Amino acid sequence: MERLRSILDAITPVDRSLENEIRAHLDNLTKPPGSLGFLEDLAASYCLMTGTTTPRLGKKRIVTFAGDHGVAAEGVSAFPSEVTPQMVYNMLGGGAAINVLTRHVGADLQVVDIGVADPLEGAIGLVKEKVKAGTDNISTGPAMSEEEAIQAIQVGVDLANGAAADGVALLGIGEMGIANTTPSSALYASLIPCSVVEVTGRGTGIDDDGLQNKIKVIERALEVNSHLLTDPLRTLAALGGMEIAGMCGLILAAAGRKLPVVVDGFISSAAALVAMRLRESVSDYLFFSHCSAEAGHRTFFDRMAIRPILDLDLRLGEGTGGALAMQVIEAAVKIYNEMATFDSAGVSGKDH
Repeated sequence: MERLRSILDAITPVDRSLENEIRAHLDNLTKPPGSLGFLEDLAASYCLMTGTTTPRLGKKRIVTFAGDHGVAAEGVSAFPSEVTPQMVYNMLGGGAAINVLTRHVGADLQVVDIGVADPLEGAIGLVKEKVKAGTDNISTGPAMSEEEAIQAIQVGVDLANGAAADGVALLGIGEMGIANTTPSSALYASLIPCSVVEVTGRGTGIDDDGLQNKIKVIERALEVNSHLLTDPLRTLAALGGMEIAGMCGLILAAAGRKLPVVVDGFISSAAALVAMRLRESVSDYLFFSHCSAEAGHRTFFDRMAIRPILDLDLRLGEGTGGALAMQVIEAAVKIYNEMATFDSAGVSGKDH
């Protein structure tokens, strides 16, 4: 717990005193002020996150955390839990969507076993940080102990620190875990807070009966664990997942190092919400890559007054939306760095 406090204490808000200079530079580029819209906001955010008016791009990395969930036994997913290790092997073999997209955008990919039930023996290239072989069933009790949650957070912290040491300039998060929209919806309902119905969708494609069952399972989880939902850490331990805790830890440590993090979709945003509830200023260091097609993600953005970068009806996870958004963020920074100013190009400005 003491170590978590030191991680939280390292997180400070961005230095807003730089904003006027950043915006003045953007307005002096050879275009009508504000004409590149949200790209200009992204460029300004990157400058503020990294604490400079002369931003630099560098290495990109996506960390995909994998974990299983005891609540899968309640029939909340269209796919069996066996798919989690199968997809981990697929990622390690280079055949998953996240492999294609990280190659496309030139990002490194780390696949982390933080809580897969399968031992994943002989998995080459896997980052082995298993805290527990899957969470317990949240509809009958807590997902994990508080100590296990802290241990999973520390895995993410160590990976963020490793990324910083490797010179990574833009860090993304993703996940793989059958049934993990269920704990994510439970976390949203508790921490936004809002009704379960507002933040519960079909996940991997359950039918109407499956959706109603999923809603009841989440409501039962909130009731069974109600005495534990007293602060963000205990709520994460009661309702979350190992991969969600790992992503939360990565976000916290990256924010403390002023290393921008690109958040993927519905599950990754649940991890971001936990991090933001632990330390509000964490949000200063986050890019939210896209609005997922999963019901409830837009509720999160609306309630938190956050604008995602993309809206492509994605609902896969893995870090796929984050990989795509990295290109947009880089484009925004290149606009800031590489466009001519009115003075340098000899172009008359608006007042001429």
